[in-house]
Amino acid sequence: MKLRRAFRVWQRNFTVYTKLYKSSFALNFVEPVLYLTAMGLGLGAFVHEINGVPYIQFIAPGIIASSSMFAAIYECTYGTYVRMTYQKTFDAILATPVNVYDLIAGELIWGATKSIIYGTTIIIVISLFGLVKSALIILVVPFLFITGIIFAEISIIFVAIVPGIDSFNYFYTLFMTPMFLFSGIFFPLDNLPAIVQKIAFFTPLYHLVNICRGFASGDIKYCLWDILWITVVVIILAPYPFRLMRRRILK
Repeated sequence: MKLRRAFRVWQRNFTVYTKLYKSSFALNFVEPVLYLTAMGLGLGAFVHEINGVPYIQFIAPGIIASSSMFAAIYECTYGTYVRMTYQKTFDAILATPVNVYDLIAGELIWGATKSIIYGTTIIIVISLFGLVKSALIILVVPFLFITGIIFAEISIIFVAIVPGIDSFNYFYTLFMTPMFLFSGIFFPLDNLPAIVQKIAFFTPLYHLVNICRGFASGDIKYCLWDILWITVVVIILAPYPFRLMRRRILK
């Protein structure tokens, strides 16, 4: 695998994105803002504080994390599958000197780039609304990239094994939605059953929420174990998208 060729795949995806970004950006931007407004202002009228923090300020860092996650997962599930199966973009790319490993690396990096784009946008929005205590929040961007890689890895692994595009309904309903709801974005997990807390610990969004919340508050010590967790997991998952997608593409 050569990074230069992987970059060309990334560049191709970025070029297409720049032509369609207005509609794509609007859809990915509006949803997290609606969550922030509806939950922060609506539910926040009844739940005034959590752990001494105003409710809307409590959930704001989690919205950064969820926006980053959805951006990478949408891109590397439906986006990757459509490019591979319907548009035959992968076939065209593989007819060049780019090999399967370069192609998948480019897809992973592009998914992580989308995480940064949408996560950074939410950082700007919540900062403008005064929902961030510390300027350290800007340092969360590298961790958006790392967890973006994790979300992209998980997505591409699923793309490699699904029989058809309809199967993504299972991925979103059985994996994405529970992870979103039980990641600590909207409420602490302390009072939930121990089994739920343990399952949440093994999900990347839970750790990204903790990281975003720690940097937003300026208490980085709060999330050191979460940083270690995502660093280890991104390495553990790394071989599987390449192996499984190679098998899927070349079969």
